[in-house]
Amino acid sequence: MSLFKQLFIAICVLLLVNFTGSFLVSVESSREQQVNQLRAHAQDAATALGLSLSPHVNDVAMIELMVSSIFDSGYFESIRVLDPNSGALLVERSGVPVTSEAPQWFADLVDLAPARGDAIVSDGWRQAAHVQVTSHPLFAIGKLWQSALGNLLWLALSSLLCVALGVLLLKRQLRPLDYMVEQSNAIARREFLSLAELPKTPEFRRVVNAMNQMVGKLKALFAEEAARSEVLRAEAYQDSLTGLANRRYFDLQLHARLNVDEQACNGYLLLLRVNDLAGLNQRLGGARTDQLLQAIAEQLRLLSHGRFVLARNRGGEFALLAPGLAHDEAVQLAEQLEQALFSLQQTGASDCTPVAHMGLGAFSPGESADELYRLLDAALAQAATQAQSCWALAGQPGLSAPVDERHTWYQLLDQALEQGALQLFAQPVVHTDQPQQALHQKILARLRDEQGTLIPAGRFLPWVERFGWAARLDLAMLEQVLQRMSHQEGQLALSLSGATVRQPQALAQLYSLLQQYPQCGPRLTLELDEDQLPEQDALEALTQRLRSLGFALGLQHFGGRFSMIGNLAKLGLAYLKVDGSYIRAIDQEGDKRLFIEAMQRAANSIDLPLIAERVESEGEWQVLRSMGIEAVQGRLFGEPGPWA
Repeated sequence: MSLFKQLFIAICVLLLVNFTGSFLVSVESSREQQVNQLRAHAQDAATALGLSLSPHVNDVAMIELMVSSIFDSGYFESIRVLDPNSGALLVERSGVPVTSEAPQWFADLVDLAPARGDAIVSDGWRQAAHVQVTSHPLFAIGKLWQSALGNLLWLALSSLLCVALGVLLLKRQLRPLDYMVEQSNAIARREFLSLAELPKTPEFRRVVNAMNQMVGKLKALFAEEAARSEVLRAEAYQDSLTGLANRRYFDLQLHARLNVDEQACNGYLLLLRVNDLAGLNQRLGGARTDQLLQAIAEQLRLLSHGRFVLARNRGGEFALLAPGLAHDEAVQLAEQLEQALFSLQQTGASDCTPVAHMGLGAFSPGESADELYRLLDAALAQAATQAQSCWALAGQPGLSAPVDERHTWYQLLDQALEQGALQLFAQPVVHTDQPQQALHQKILARLRDEQGTLIPAGRFLPWVERFGWAARLDLAMLEQVLQRMSHQEGQLALSLSGATVRQPQALAQLYSLLQQYPQCGPRLTLELDEDQLPEQDALEALTQRLRSLGFALGLQHFGGRFSMIGNLAKLGLAYLKVDGSYIRAIDQEGDKRLFIEAMQRAANSIDLPLIAERVESEGEWQVLRSMGIEAVQGRLFGEPGPWA
């Protein structure tokens, strides 16, 4: 039982005892007063009648008349006139007065006995008669009943008022306890809350201050671990001069796109090589050459809009990886970059020599990275021999997309989304220590073409984004998943695109759909890609709303923006899925292990589970197991299969 309920019950019991005691004392006091009044009333009536009968002691008719007059004028049970010597009854009147307003149970409860008064009727010095007057308690019981009702009403109203004021006071005084409970629950949800205004009650003030200090230390510990992890990530995967990724990180991302899995898709790779970097260093100096490299990096950032992977491979060579980019978009990107480089022309040694040359090449899942680089080197050599343009396209003209491909994809995707004909596949996410026990099933999408071939998501998702149907795809998949979840058991995870959470209308449809299936909330976790997260305020609002609906949120493909982990403490996420590029060959590369260990320590400080993606070898699994990673996902533990 809560402290509030205990104090409330204590107040109610105290008031009840007080109320009962006061009521009983009041009723008993009124009863004694009424008894005394009954006695006085009977004695006064007897005395008055005795004096009135003295002149008429021998007139029986007059005695009867006067007795009747007295009897009818008051609440009497009986009036008797007796012979003083023999005790013989001379005159008597008796009867019950009109019924009182007091109920019979109250009359039985107070038990007021009739009161009797006596008087002597004198005839000179002789006792002529003896008068006995008995007052009926009915009138006194009525007065006592009215008095009891008045006391009961007043005590009840005052007690209710005291209870109401006590409840308000208790709620106000115990409000810090409610906030401390929220603090504890927030810590369990991996959030850190502090109470800015300390309570005035000294005991609560000390407790709240201690809780705030604990939360502050947890936040500091988490920030320290996050900063250490970010330093390790920057040292291992970031170029210090330009702030872009280095060659190692770029190769990880390129291999992830070339592997045949869920993320694999067609796209374009662009290499940019600064002309005569050594000569520029001699002619311009190291500082101006560094400024040129930084300016090129900035132009790459502006043109990519955060969509592509950018890296400085070595020296004056930059790389841009654009998965899902169409041929015409790749050509447009190269032309825009050419114009940007022309604006930097005067920074170079000659006004007529291009600052850099570019090679552009298409790639597909399953290709060799070495072969792709060889083709791009050939394209760079071709670009260096051209006079009109500083970029060249590698490979054959047949690499460009067919004219009718856009129309074909449009019809295929529109029909599948309209009819809800997406094929749902599932891949198990298992506990690291017990791979036979699934943590949840990750739901994946497949599309069946006209020939009946299943197309993986990596091939059609770029077209979905190009048509602006990402939110439409999310809602269609979510509706299918929720409908099937209502008829079967199991924990599931489903990805959402950034477009869904950025569009208010799509987000409202998402909430409305989730509200229709509240029973699925504890069994479904929604996931967002790290590179598609909205602003921090919008992300916090999203997690709070999902939590109010009973659903949880997790992040997948995490690691490239590790600096944001400091803000994750406010979100109460279900888990983090570490991108598979950081897991690949972790048993052979020690610095990857150091980075994941730092990430694990930071996540452990807020009790945030880590899940490793694309685990494909026994060695990787054993290393992750020794590090204490919560769960793993990859081909080693099961290929995606139809969701049964």
